[in-house]
Amino acid sequence: MSSDDEREERELDLTSPEVVTKYKSAAEIVNKALQLVISECKPKAKIVDICEKGDSFIREQTGNMYKNVKKKIERGVAFPTCVSVNNTICHFSPLASDELVLEEGDIVKIDLGCHIDGFIAVVGHTHALQSGPITGRAADVIAAANTAAEVALRLVRPGKKNKDVTEAIQKVAAAYDCKIVEGVLSHQLKQFVIDGNKVILSVSNPDTRVDDAEFEENEVYAVDIVTSTGDGKPKLLDEKNTTIYKRAVDKNYHLKMKSSRFIFSEINQKFPIMPFTARALEDKRARLGLVECVNHDLLQPYPVLHEKPGDYVAHIKFTVLLMPNGSDRITSHSLQELQPSKTIDDPEIKAWLALGTKTKKKGGGKKKKAKKSGEKAESTEAEPVDATTNGAAAQE
Repeated sequence: MSSDDEREERELDLTSPEVVTKYKSAAEIVNKALQLVISECKPKAKIVDICEKGDSFIREQTGNMYKNVKKKIERGVAFPTCVSVNNTICHFSPLASDELVLEEGDIVKIDLGCHIDGFIAVVGHTHALQSGPITGRAADVIAAANTAAEVALRLVRPGKKNKDVTEAIQKVAAAYDCKIVEGVLSHQLKQFVIDGNKVILSVSNPDTRVDDAEFEENEVYAVDIVTSTGDGKPKLLDEKNTTIYKRAVDKNYHLKMKSSRFIFSEINQKFPIMPFTARALEDKRARLGLVECVNHDLLQPYPVLHEKPGDYVAHIKFTVLLMPNGSDRITSHSLQELQPSKTIDDPEIKAWLALGTKTKKKGGGKKKKAKKSGEKAESTEAEPVDATTNGAAAQE
């Protein structure tokens, strides 16, 4: 029998059914948490209360799992619930004292994550506080994010490269006269690693370079798409709005202030690896201590970023398992009805959307029904997206 280390190493990817189960269990909780958060997004609802309900639900649901196992299994929030409104792009998860509320007509980006034994599922979704179909530029920006996500799902597959996805999603956004927001990274996920080394850039520019990478079977990715009707260049307006941080595990420094040491000790104990919100820290003097921790790179901040007032921003994020039989998107939520002002006429985008997400099994087995015309040979189990639906593709 091989050593424990070897066994651990061997079982950490999707070749282990137990790992697949943990990813899918985390995804099930994430999808339900998203559903709950959407149902709480009503006019006059306090944003902090909505975020807290999302996090509490994840803690409660994960807490009920793997209770009676001998070896303690870490589980809980992998990314705190964020509710970013209108031209706020991301990472808005305010402190308990915050009084901001939602209003009728707001466009809300919801972002959250959960892990079981370090196997992470994340989701991002855009919801408008209105009844009836979404129209005009708001519909364009959501359709752009959703169509880009559908294209990315079909291009994040073994043999394809990260730059293929970067180019494709920009082309999709342009078709809706929108921009992909710069600086958004889609990361490979590994056990206890929310920001793996293989990365898909949202926009390739001289400032941000990532290594070329090819997707491989049994990998997991968090595909993160943010679109804007503005210029797609996020701005940090106020560092004081930052509430989400992650411990930089490779950094050490002897903190000078007592409050910093106290808070850092609480972080190491409660949130040694995953991102967390300052709201979850017990010490109310946390703010001061966090500043010193950030200044000495012990914590990585997730700043609240903005587009210009009046710009619309949409966010779609999903977790995908690159299984031997094809890509399995495990987190998503259906969109409201969209009536965008633009339609997809580009043949290349239409061809991407017509690709399947499942690959044909080799060898015997029952004969499949005849292919639909125009569908690729490998996509007999696929769910091609009809480009005429304007990106409001039905998601499971």
